[in-house]
Amino acid sequence: MRARQATATQRWKFALVLGGGGMKGLAHVGALRALEERGWVPDVVVGTSIGALLGAAWANGFTIAELAEVALGLERSDVFTVARREIATRLIRAPAIYRGTPVEELVRGFVGGLTFLELERRLIVASVDLNSGMQLYWGLPGLDRVGVADAVLGSCALPGFFPPREIEGHWCVDGALADNLPVALAGTLGVDGVVAVDVGASSVLRSETQTEGFAAIFARATEIVFQQLLEVRLARWDAPPLLLVQPRVEHVPMFSFEHTRELMDEGYRAMDAALDQAGDAVRAAAAGVFPRRLIQLGVDRGRCVGCGQCVVRAPPGLFRMDPEGKAVGPAGPVEWSPVDGGFIRHCPTYAITARPAPPAAGAPTSGGSRGTAPASA
Repeated sequence: MRARQATATQRWKFALVLGGGGMKGLAHVGALRALEERGWVPDVVVGTSIGALLGAAWANGFTIAELAEVALGLERSDVFTVARREIATRLIRAPAIYRGTPVEELVRGFVGGLTFLELERRLIVASVDLNSGMQLYWGLPGLDRVGVADAVLGSCALPGFFPPREIEGHWCVDGALADNLPVALAGTLGVDGVVAVDVGASSVLRSETQTEGFAAIFARATEIVFQQLLEVRLARWDAPPLLLVQPRVEHVPMFSFEHTRELMDEGYRAMDAALDQAGDAVRAAAAGVFPRRLIQLGVDRGRCVGCGQCVVRAPPGLFRMDPEGKAVGPAGPVEWSPVDGGFIRHCPTYAITARPAPPAAGAPTSGGSRGTAPASA
Protein backbone atom coordinates (compact mmCIF):
# COMPACT_ATOMS: atom_id res chain seq x y z
CA MET A 1 0.00 0.00 0.00
CA ARG A 2 1.26 3.49 -0.86
CA ALA A 3 -0.98 5.48 1.45
CA ARG A 4 0.82 7.95 3.69
CA GLN A 5 -0.33 9.96 6.70
CA ALA A 6 -0.79 13.50 5.36
CA THR A 7 0.32 16.55 7.29
CA ALA A 8 -1.54 19.82 7.65
CA THR A 9 0.75 21.51 5.11
CA GLN A 10 -0.25 18.90 2.49
CA ARG A 11 -3.97 19.54 2.83
CA TRP A 12 -5.59 19.72 -0.63
CA LYS A 13 -9.36 19.50 -0.94
CA PHE A 14 -10.70 18.07 -4.16
CA ALA A 15 -13.96 17.02 -5.76
CA LEU A 16 -14.09 13.65 -7.47
CA VAL A 17 -16.32 13.50 -10.57
CA LEU A 18 -17.47 10.07 -11.75
CA GLY A 19 -19.02 10.14 -15.23
CA GLY A 20 -21.54 7.89 -16.93
CA GLY A 21 -20.83 5.24 -19.52
CA GLY A 22 -22.97 2.20 -18.85
CA MET A 23 -21.14 -0.83 -17.53
CA LYS A 24 -17.84 0.80 -18.51
CA GLY A 25 -18.37 2.83 -15.35
CA LEU A 26 -17.19 -0.14 -13.29
CA ALA A 27 -13.74 1.29 -14.00
CA HIS A 28 -14.62 3.80 -11.27
CA VAL A 29 -14.15 1.07 -8.67
CA GLY A 30 -10.52 0.67 -9.69
CA ALA A 31 -10.02 4.44 -9.81
CA LEU A 32 -11.34 4.74 -6.26
CA ARG A 33 -8.95 2.02 -5.14
CA ALA A 34 -5.96 3.85 -6.64
CA LEU A 35 -6.98 7.08 -4.91
CA GLU A 36 -7.44 5.29 -1.60
CA GLU A 37 -4.00 3.70 -1.79
CA ARG A 38 -2.43 7.13 -2.28
CA GLY A 39 -4.42 8.67 0.56
CA TRP A 40 -6.36 10.92 -1.80
CA VAL A 41 -9.77 11.22 -0.10
CA PRO A 42 -12.35 13.37 -1.91
CA ASP A 43 -14.09 16.17 -0.07
CA VAL A 44 -17.15 15.53 -2.25
CA VAL A 45 -18.15 13.12 -5.02
CA VAL A 46 -20.19 14.32 -8.00
CA GLY A 47 -21.73 11.48 -10.01
CA THR A 48 -23.73 10.94 -13.18
CA SER A 49 -25.52 7.70 -14.07
CA ILE A 50 -23.36 4.72 -13.00
CA GLY A 51 -20.96 7.26 -11.51
CA ALA A 52 -23.81 8.41 -9.27
CA LEU A 53 -24.57 4.82 -8.28
CA LEU A 54 -21.00 3.99 -7.28
CA GLY A 55 -20.47 7.42 -5.75
CA ALA A 56 -23.55 6.93 -3.58
CA ALA A 57 -22.29 3.56 -2.34
CA TRP A 58 -18.92 5.10 -1.48
CA ALA A 59 -20.60 8.05 0.25
CA ASN A 60 -22.58 5.60 2.39
CA GLY A 61 -19.40 3.97 3.66
CA PHE A 62 -19.05 0.95 1.37
CA THR A 63 -15.42 -0.13 1.09
CA ILE A 64 -13.67 -0.58 -2.22
CA ALA A 65 -13.50 -4.32 -1.57
CA GLU A 66 -17.28 -4.42 -1.02
CA LEU A 67 -17.90 -2.46 -4.22
CA ALA A 68 -15.67 -4.82 -6.18
CA GLU A 69 -17.50 -7.85 -4.75
CA VAL A 70 -20.88 -6.47 -5.81
CA ALA A 71 -19.55 -5.55 -9.27
CA LEU A 72 -18.10 -9.00 -9.87
CA GLY A 73 -21.39 -10.60 -8.88
CA LEU A 74 -23.55 -8.48 -11.17
CA GLU A 75 -25.50 -10.30 -13.86
CA ARG A 76 -27.54 -8.87 -16.71
CA SER A 77 -30.82 -9.71 -14.97
CA ASP A 78 -29.73 -7.57 -12.00
CA VAL A 79 -29.99 -4.52 -14.26
CA PHE A 80 -31.84 -5.32 -17.47
CA THR A 81 -35.26 -6.99 -17.31
CA VAL A 82 -37.51 -6.33 -20.29
CA ALA A 83 -40.76 -4.54 -19.41
CA ARG A 84 -42.84 -7.07 -21.33
CA ARG A 85 -46.18 -6.21 -19.76
CA GLU A 86 -45.77 -2.47 -20.34
CA ILE A 87 -44.67 -3.00 -23.91
CA ALA A 88 -47.49 -5.46 -24.61
CA THR A 89 -50.22 -3.25 -23.18
CA ARG A 90 -48.96 0.21 -24.13
CA LEU A 91 -46.90 -0.58 -27.23
CA ILE A 92 -44.93 2.50 -28.32
CA ARG A 93 -46.33 4.49 -25.38
CA ALA A 94 -44.47 2.29 -22.91
CA PRO A 95 -42.04 4.57 -21.01
CA ALA A 96 -39.03 2.28 -21.41
CA ILE A 97 -37.74 -1.03 -22.73
CA TYR A 98 -36.56 -2.23 -19.31
CA ARG A 99 -38.22 -2.32 -15.91
CA GLY A 100 -36.90 -0.04 -13.22
CA THR A 101 -37.40 -2.54 -10.37
CA PRO A 102 -34.10 -4.51 -10.66
CA VAL A 103 -32.01 -1.34 -10.71
CA GLU A 104 -33.99 0.07 -7.79
CA GLU A 105 -33.24 -3.04 -5.73
CA LEU A 106 -29.55 -2.66 -6.55
CA VAL A 107 -29.50 1.03 -5.59
CA ARG A 108 -31.42 0.53 -2.35
CA GLY A 109 -28.97 -2.21 -1.42
CA PHE A 110 -26.34 0.51 -1.35
CA VAL A 111 -28.20 3.45 0.24
CA GLY A 112 -31.54 2.17 1.57
CA GLY A 113 -33.88 5.05 2.34
CA LEU A 114 -31.23 7.60 3.34
CA THR A 115 -31.40 11.24 2.37
CA PHE A 116 -28.30 13.19 1.34
CA LEU A 117 -28.10 14.75 4.79
CA GLU A 118 -27.75 11.28 6.33
CA LEU A 119 -24.81 10.06 4.23
CA GLU A 120 -21.39 9.60 5.80
CA ARG A 121 -19.73 11.58 3.01
CA ARG A 122 -20.78 14.45 0.77
CA LEU A 123 -22.45 13.49 -2.52
CA ILE A 124 -23.95 15.35 -5.48
CA VAL A 125 -26.04 13.49 -8.10
CA ALA A 126 -26.71 14.96 -11.54
CA SER A 127 -29.95 14.46 -13.42
CA VAL A 128 -32.13 16.28 -15.95
CA ASP A 129 -35.82 17.21 -15.77
CA LEU A 130 -37.31 15.50 -18.82
CA ASN A 131 -40.05 18.09 -19.31
CA SER A 132 -38.11 21.33 -18.82
CA GLY A 133 -34.56 20.26 -19.67
CA MET A 134 -33.45 21.70 -16.31
CA GLN A 135 -30.24 20.33 -14.84
CA LEU A 136 -30.78 19.17 -11.27
CA TYR A 137 -27.94 18.51 -8.84
CA TRP A 138 -29.41 16.61 -5.93
CA GLY A 139 -27.42 17.04 -2.73
CA LEU A 140 -26.84 20.77 -3.14
CA PRO A 141 -28.37 23.02 -0.46
CA GLY A 142 -32.14 22.99 -0.86
CA LEU A 143 -31.97 19.76 -2.85
CA ASP A 144 -30.51 17.57 -0.12
CA ARG A 145 -33.59 16.33 1.75
CA VAL A 146 -34.68 13.88 -0.95
CA GLY A 147 -33.93 10.19 -0.98
CA VAL A 148 -30.50 9.33 -2.36
CA ALA A 149 -31.93 6.24 -4.05
CA ASP A 150 -34.49 8.35 -5.94
CA ALA A 151 -31.80 10.76 -7.13
CA VAL A 152 -29.54 7.93 -8.29
CA LEU A 153 -32.40 6.19 -10.08
CA GLY A 154 -33.22 9.43 -11.87
CA SER A 155 -29.58 9.89 -12.85
CA CYS A 156 -29.46 6.30 -14.18
CA ALA A 157 -32.72 6.60 -16.14
CA LEU A 158 -31.28 6.41 -19.65
CA PRO A 159 -34.18 7.62 -21.84
CA GLY A 160 -35.90 4.79 -23.65
CA PHE A 161 -34.06 2.19 -21.61
CA PHE A 162 -35.31 2.94 -18.07
CA PRO A 163 -38.41 4.89 -16.98
CA PRO A 164 -38.04 8.45 -15.66
CA ARG A 165 -38.03 8.90 -11.88
CA GLU A 166 -40.34 11.37 -10.19
CA ILE A 167 -38.65 13.49 -7.51
CA GLU A 168 -40.53 16.42 -5.95
CA GLY A 169 -42.50 17.04 -9.12
CA HIS A 170 -39.54 16.62 -11.47
CA TRP A 171 -39.48 13.66 -13.84
CA CYS A 172 -35.78 12.94 -13.85
CA VAL A 173 -33.66 11.18 -16.45
CA ASP A 174 -29.96 10.53 -17.00
CA GLY A 175 -27.82 13.55 -16.15
CA ALA A 176 -25.57 12.66 -19.08
CA LEU A 177 -28.12 14.23 -21.41
CA ALA A 178 -26.83 17.64 -20.40
CA ASP A 179 -23.40 16.94 -18.92
CA ASN A 180 -21.87 13.49 -18.56
CA LEU A 181 -18.88 14.79 -16.62
CA PRO A 182 -20.06 17.75 -14.48
CA VAL A 183 -16.66 19.19 -13.67
CA ALA A 184 -17.88 22.80 -13.84
CA LEU A 185 -20.33 22.17 -11.01
CA ALA A 186 -17.63 20.34 -9.06
CA GLY A 187 -15.30 23.33 -9.36
CA THR A 188 -17.80 25.56 -7.53
CA LEU A 189 -17.99 23.41 -4.40
CA GLY A 190 -15.27 25.14 -2.41
CA VAL A 191 -12.45 22.79 -3.40
CA ASP A 192 -8.83 23.38 -4.40
CA GLY A 193 -9.07 21.11 -7.43
CA VAL A 194 -11.05 18.49 -9.34
CA VAL A 195 -10.24 14.89 -10.26
CA ALA A 196 -12.55 13.56 -12.97
CA VAL A 197 -12.88 10.02 -14.34
CA ASP A 198 -14.31 9.96 -17.87
CA VAL A 199 -15.50 6.59 -19.19
CA GLY A 200 -18.05 7.85 -21.71
CA ALA A 201 -16.32 10.09 -24.24
CA SER A 202 -14.16 8.62 -26.98
CA SER A 203 -12.60 9.99 -30.15
CA VAL A 204 -11.34 6.54 -31.16
CA LEU A 205 -12.03 5.73 -34.81
CA ARG A 206 -14.66 3.01 -35.31
CA SER A 207 -15.50 0.82 -38.28
CA GLU A 208 -18.70 -0.94 -39.34
CA THR A 209 -20.72 0.38 -36.40
CA GLN A 210 -23.69 0.74 -38.73
CA THR A 211 -23.88 -3.05 -39.09
CA GLU A 212 -23.78 -3.93 -35.38
CA GLY A 213 -27.34 -3.22 -34.33
CA PHE A 214 -29.26 -0.72 -32.22
CA ALA A 215 -27.21 -1.01 -29.02
CA ALA A 216 -23.88 -0.44 -30.78
CA ILE A 217 -25.22 2.48 -32.81
CA PHE A 218 -26.75 4.06 -29.71
CA ALA A 219 -23.53 3.61 -27.74
CA ARG A 220 -21.44 5.17 -30.51
CA ALA A 221 -23.85 8.10 -30.78
CA THR A 222 -23.51 8.78 -27.06
CA GLU A 223 -19.71 8.62 -27.30
CA ILE A 224 -19.76 11.28 -30.01
CA VAL A 225 -22.05 13.54 -27.98
CA PHE A 226 -20.03 13.08 -24.79
CA GLN A 227 -16.74 13.78 -26.60
CA GLN A 228 -18.07 16.94 -28.25
CA LEU A 229 -19.55 18.26 -25.00
CA LEU A 230 -16.35 17.52 -23.08
CA GLU A 231 -14.17 19.35 -25.60
CA VAL A 232 -16.47 22.38 -25.63
CA ARG A 233 -16.76 22.58 -21.85
CA LEU A 234 -13.02 22.23 -21.24
CA ALA A 235 -11.75 24.32 -24.16
CA ARG A 236 -11.42 27.38 -21.93
CA TRP A 237 -11.13 25.74 -18.53
CA ASP A 238 -9.22 28.05 -16.25
CA ALA A 239 -9.82 27.14 -12.61
CA PRO A 240 -9.57 25.19 -10.41
CA PRO A 241 -6.89 22.74 -11.64
CA LEU A 242 -8.39 19.58 -13.11
CA LEU A 243 -6.86 16.11 -13.33
CA LEU A 244 -8.70 14.33 -16.14
CA VAL A 245 -8.43 10.54 -16.05
CA GLN A 246 -9.61 8.58 -19.09
CA PRO A 247 -9.36 4.80 -18.68
CA ARG A 248 -8.94 2.88 -21.93
CA VAL A 249 -12.37 1.30 -21.98
CA GLU A 250 -13.55 2.34 -25.43
CA HIS A 251 -13.38 -1.27 -26.71
CA VAL A 252 -15.86 -2.53 -24.09
CA PRO A 253 -19.55 -2.46 -25.10
CA MET A 254 -21.63 -0.11 -22.99
CA PHE A 255 -23.94 -2.89 -21.81
CA SER A 256 -21.43 -5.74 -21.43
CA PHE A 257 -21.21 -7.77 -18.22
CA GLU A 258 -18.21 -9.81 -19.39
CA HIS A 259 -15.39 -7.34 -18.70
CA THR A 260 -15.90 -6.41 -15.04
CA ARG A 261 -12.48 -7.32 -13.70
CA GLU A 262 -10.77 -5.87 -16.75
CA LEU A 263 -12.66 -2.59 -16.29
CA MET A 264 -11.76 -2.30 -12.61
CA ASP A 265 -8.12 -3.08 -13.35
CA GLU A 266 -8.02 -0.46 -16.10
CA GLY A 267 -9.61 2.15 -13.85
CA TYR A 268 -6.90 1.48 -11.30
CA ARG A 269 -4.12 1.62 -13.91
CA ALA A 270 -5.38 4.87 -15.43
CA MET A 271 -5.76 6.66 -12.10
CA ASP A 272 -2.42 5.34 -10.85
CA ALA A 273 -0.68 6.56 -14.00
CA ALA A 274 -2.38 9.97 -13.89
CA LEU A 275 -1.30 10.52 -10.29
CA ASP A 276 2.25 9.53 -11.22
CA GLN A 277 2.31 11.88 -14.21
CA ALA A 278 0.59 14.91 -12.74
CA GLY A 279 -0.29 14.42 -9.09
CA ASP A 280 2.18 17.02 -7.84
CA ALA A 281 1.55 19.35 -10.78
CA VAL A 282 -2.21 19.52 -10.29
CA ARG A 283 -1.82 20.22 -6.56
CA ALA A 284 0.65 23.02 -7.23
CA ALA A 285 -1.25 24.62 -10.14
CA ALA A 286 -3.67 27.50 -9.97
CA ALA A 287 -5.54 26.37 -13.08
CA GLY A 288 -5.39 24.15 -16.16
CA VAL A 289 -6.20 20.60 -17.26
CA PHE A 290 -3.72 17.82 -16.45
CA PRO A 291 -1.78 15.69 -17.24
CA ARG A 292 0.01 17.74 -19.90
CA ARG A 293 2.45 16.47 -22.48
CA LEU A 294 4.46 17.66 -25.48
CA ILE A 295 3.08 16.70 -28.88
CA GLN A 296 4.64 17.06 -32.33
CA LEU A 297 2.07 17.68 -35.06
CA GLY A 298 2.59 16.80 -38.70
CA VAL A 299 0.70 17.08 -41.99
CA ASP A 300 0.93 14.50 -44.76
CA ARG A 301 0.98 16.77 -47.81
CA GLY A 302 0.10 13.89 -50.07
CA ARG A 303 -3.15 13.33 -48.19
CA CYS A 304 -3.99 17.00 -47.52
CA VAL A 305 -6.70 18.30 -49.88
CA GLY A 306 -6.64 21.86 -48.58
CA CYS A 307 -10.14 21.89 -47.07
CA GLY A 308 -8.98 24.09 -44.17
CA GLN A 309 -10.82 22.18 -41.43
CA CYS A 310 -7.69 22.18 -39.28
CA VAL A 311 -7.37 25.97 -39.54
CA VAL A 312 -11.02 26.42 -38.55
CA ARG A 313 -11.15 23.88 -35.71
CA ALA A 314 -7.68 24.08 -34.16
CA PRO A 315 -6.65 26.87 -31.78
CA PRO A 316 -5.95 30.12 -33.67
CA GLY A 317 -2.52 30.21 -35.29
CA LEU A 318 -1.78 26.51 -34.86
CA PHE A 319 -2.31 25.74 -38.56
CA ARG A 320 -2.11 27.89 -41.69
CA MET A 321 -2.58 27.31 -45.41
CA ASP A 322 0.51 27.74 -47.63
CA PRO A 323 0.53 29.22 -51.18
CA GLU A 324 -0.10 25.73 -52.61
CA GLY A 325 -3.29 25.38 -50.60
CA LYS A 326 -1.84 22.80 -48.21
CA ALA A 327 -2.06 22.89 -44.41
CA VAL A 328 1.09 23.65 -42.44
CA GLY A 329 1.37 22.85 -38.75
CA PRO A 330 3.64 24.25 -36.04
CA ALA A 331 7.38 23.73 -36.46
CA GLY A 332 8.00 22.82 -32.83
CA PRO A 333 6.15 20.73 -30.24
CA VAL A 334 3.02 21.98 -28.53
CA GLU A 335 1.84 21.24 -24.99
CA TRP A 336 -1.47 19.42 -24.75
CA SER A 337 -3.91 18.37 -22.08
CA PRO A 338 -6.13 15.28 -22.53
CA VAL A 339 -8.86 17.36 -24.20
CA ASP A 340 -6.70 19.07 -26.82
CA GLY A 341 -6.37 17.84 -30.39
CA GLY A 342 -10.02 17.12 -31.13
CA PHE A 343 -9.61 18.81 -34.50
CA ILE A 344 -7.51 15.88 -35.74
CA ARG A 345 -10.48 13.55 -36.19
CA HIS A 346 -12.25 16.16 -38.33
CA CYS A 347 -9.63 15.96 -41.07
CA PRO A 348 -11.54 14.12 -43.85
CA THR A 349 -8.39 12.53 -45.31
CA TYR A 350 -6.63 11.72 -42.00
CA ALA A 351 -3.68 13.87 -43.05
CA ILE A 352 -2.77 15.13 -39.55
CA THR A 353 -0.52 13.13 -37.26
CA ALA A 354 0.24 13.70 -33.59
CA ARG A 355 3.11 11.99 -31.81
CA PRO A 356 4.67 12.42 -28.35
CA ALA A 357 7.63 14.78 -28.47
CA PRO A 358 10.62 14.49 -26.14
CA PRO A 359 10.78 17.30 -23.55
CA ALA A 360 13.34 20.01 -24.10
CA ALA A 361 16.62 19.55 -22.27
CA GLY A 362 16.35 20.77 -18.69
CA ALA A 363 12.58 21.20 -18.88
CA PRO A 364 10.70 20.41 -15.66
CA THR A 365 8.45 17.36 -15.62
CA SER A 366 4.93 17.14 -14.24
CA GLY A 367 5.29 13.73 -12.63
CA GLY A 368 3.55 13.03 -9.38
CA SER A 369 5.17 11.71 -6.24
CA ARG A 370 4.02 8.36 -4.89
CA GLY A 371 5.24 9.25 -1.43
CA THR A 372 3.14 12.36 -0.81
CA ALA A 373 -0.59 12.33 -0.24
CA PRO A 374 -3.01 15.23 0.30
CA ALA A 375 -5.25 15.28 3.30
CA SER A 376 -8.99 14.90 3.16
CA ALA A 377 -11.21 17.83 4.01
